[in-house]
Amino acid sequence: MKPAAMLARGSITMQLCASNLTIARGGRTIVANLSFALCAGECLALTGPNGAGKSTLLRALAGLLPLAAGTISLSPLSEEFVPQQAHYVGHADGLKGLLTVTENLEFFAAILDVGMGGLPVKTALGKLGLAHAAKLPVAYLSAGQKRRVALARLLAVRRPIWLLDEPLTALDTASRVLLGQIMTEHLTQGGLIVAATHAGLDLKGQELRLRAAG
Repeated sequence: MKPAAMLARGSITMQLCASNLTIARGGRTIVANLSFALCAGECLALTGPNGAGKSTLLRALAGLLPLAAGTISLSPLSEEFVPQQAHYVGHADGLKGLLTVTENLEFFAAILDVGMGGLPVKTALGKLGLAHAAKLPVAYLSAGQKRRVALARLLAVRRPIWLLDEPLTALDTASRVLLGQIMTEHLTQGGLIVAATHAGLDLKGQELRLRAAG
């Protein structure tokens, strides 16, 4: 059985651990000797000033940046490569403007799905209030709508770890409430969330405040 399917059925309890992480970019150390442990059902809110390394840490957890030192592990699935179990949603939405909302999400579902399951595209869009825009080219959408399309991939393909960089960016009050409900549901089902944020996230878990180097 795939890990995410096991997670959904409550048959395992995951823990994401980082030990003595050091991450450098352009010859400059951004994150040094950082450790944390996050259990299933918890959110780790990354806070701190611009340049403190929040986005850098998320990208390293997603496997997009190499570690200068330290380890990242997922237990009891230590044989699983962490990025294979994670969704990463960064500052850029990564959408194709000429494709419709549905086509963009179908594309993401096709390339990301490795048998873990997820909601049908139509259902995922509906949960994020995008059913009315399903056939529109993404280029016609507002910034907030584009952000919600990008976030809809979290539902269209099930993965236990969500790595979110400023997930509330461009969202209005109603959309923030909606996303908060979706994130809470993910945690209730045993998922884990690591989110960089300047806004408060009213979610169960921990806060890790990073400080700018130097």
